[in-house]
Amino acid sequence: MISAGDFRNGVTFEMDGQVMQVVEFQHVKPGKGAAFVRTKMKNVITGAVTETSFNPTAKFPEAFVERKTMEYSYNDGNLYYFMDMETYELEPIDGSILGDNFKFVKENMPCTIYSYKGKAFNVDPPTFVDLEVTDTEPGFKGDTATNVQKPATLETGAEVKVPLFINTGDRIRIDTRVGEYLERAK
Repeated sequence: MISAGDFRNGVTFEMDGQVMQVVEFQHVKPGKGAAFVRTKMKNVITGAVTETSFNPTAKFPEAFVERKTMEYSYNDGNLYYFMDMETYELEPIDGSILGDNFKFVKENMPCTIYSYKGKAFNVDPPTFVDLEVTDTEPGFKGDTATNVQKPATLETGAEVKVPLFINTGDRIRIDTRVGEYLERAK
């Protein structure tokens, strides 16, 4: 059990059957009345953020969110299979919990799987991935206005905007958090 007086950023606890993570907290001791803890917390499964005040003596069961790096293997319909790198067992994960940034992941890439009580609720791809451009229009010489970009299709099927000098066959680095081109891959 953890009391509200012991809240720190990143602490996860169970409240009303939901798993919450403390985003911000503030211990308030007004001149009149009892002290309280003003808390901004995020539901780790749904992502909803709420603000609530707690009595510092309020107790909650601690929630242990497991983070594990697993390698993406393949998908079969709406099931995506990830391999545990220690036991080599495949774990199926429903496609509905994968975020938009999963479109940048190709086979054999490591991903971080977040689970609570054995049930996966989030998949984080690597922050930066190097992918090959499979299709893009050629850039025209002299078309050098600042920051002009063109669409490009990557080997995973995802589409991003790239500078004019990028051609089909080039390898580029993508920031999966925002889904944008960073630089040419080395």
